Amino acid sequence: MSINQFAIRSGINSGTLSRIINGHQPIAMSHLELITAGMGVREDYFYSLYVDECFYHSAPTWRRLRPFIVKCAELGRMDCIELLVHNLLDNLTYVPMLFEVAEGLFQQGYWPGAALLYENVSASEKYQYSERLAMCQYRLFQIALGDDQSTNLRAATLFESYIPRLDEADQLDALKHLMDVYYSLQLWSKVNELALELLRIATIQYDLYCRSKHKETVKSGERPFCFYILYAHLMRSNAYDECGDYKAALELVPLYSDVNWIHEESEEAKRTVAQFQEWGKANTYLYRLLDGQSEVLADYVNYISTQQGEIFTALFYIVKSANLYNWNVDSILERFSDYMPYRIHLTELGVYNQQIKADQHARFLVELGVYYLRNKRSEGIGYILEGLESSSKLNNESIIFKCVDLFEQNRHIAGEDEQRQYKILIREVRDANEKKTPIIASLV
Repeated sequence: MSINQFAIRSGINSGTLSRIINGHQPIAMSHLELITAGMGVREDYFYSLYVDECFYHSAPTWRRLRPFIVKCAELGRMDCIELLVHNLLDNLTYVPMLFEVAEGLFQQGYWPGAALLYENVSASEKYQYSERLAMCQYRLFQIALGDDQSTNLRAATLFESYIPRLDEADQLDALKHLMDVYYSLQLWSKVNELALELLRIATIQYDLYCRSKHKETVKSGERPFCFYILYAHLMRSNAYDECGDYKAALELVPLYSDVNWIHEESEEAKRTVAQFQEWGKANTYLYRLLDGQSEVLADYVNYISTQQGEIFTALFYIVKSANLYNWNVDSILERFSDYMPYRIHLTELGVYNQQIKADQHARFLVELGVYYLRNKRSEGIGYILEGLESSSKLNNESIIFKCVDLFEQNRHIAGEDEQRQYKILIREVRDANEKKTPIIASLV
């Protein structure tokens, strides 16, 4: 094929194509894409060769390197990104440029590529007390989070010490996300500790905002300033609740439901205030219920029937209260049976934290199992097995042990299919956690 023929086929000017072929002009990323399409091969066919083209056959230029890195991330060519970064970081002037690309990839959802860039930028700045290093660690923490609780704990532990190096506005969201992880891990002392730190920083930032004559110049986090103050009080209240101190939890409710002090006037701030007031009302019912005040149960049920997004959480606590105080709540479970399967619930502030909801779902299954077994009903075994399956996916050892204990205590009422399912689940748990949980392995 002649140069003119291929120029027509690829859409590249014939003079440009001639200079590229004769080595008189570097190949731009846009030209590489046209050449590849013209030859009818897959989009990343020449990527490995293009790494050499960028460094060894011509002088490296950011104008070519940046779009190449982005395309590698989009197509999953981590091998090429690694080669590029390895060559680039010999020159530290590329560090801020790579960080900027990583931020763009993170926002677009190309997390594997972003993580590779963050890791390399972090390595180049590991001896510096820099905000950029802290932001890299923050992003790596966010990327690492998933369903595996042991992975989440490791990510949280690695990241926590970097929070003070972040910009104050970024600290607000970082503390919020970190606190959510520790909440899902049921580490209530850490939740309380981080809530107090979030409250301290958010209060300082809110006071600066109120005193500023140019409020639009005061940088906030992803949410209004008031959100972080109210959220800190809410999480402290929830931590007391989870520790069984329902009176202390109830005493903190006014701190996030009485909001006359808030002067932020944006629509998002107004929605935030309304949401926390609703949570305050719901939690007032809830903490009284958990404290054994059965007279509030009917009012609480009537309230949640109008709050669709809160029904799943409410059912969990109703069953938990029933197990604590030996109540019969069959009619309530029947009324809201459509809400018992797990799903992500929406609120006006967005999707609930996934790790917290997944953990709560596993605990809910266990509480249902306990409730039915306590009432001599064999379907409780099925819920215990569901709880075991769910908690094994989360790698939540405390719930796994509880499910194992409950099944062993009630093995005599389990059918053959349930016995077989239990053995399969335990084997799966053993295979996934053989080194970490020898106690479980010994049960098979």
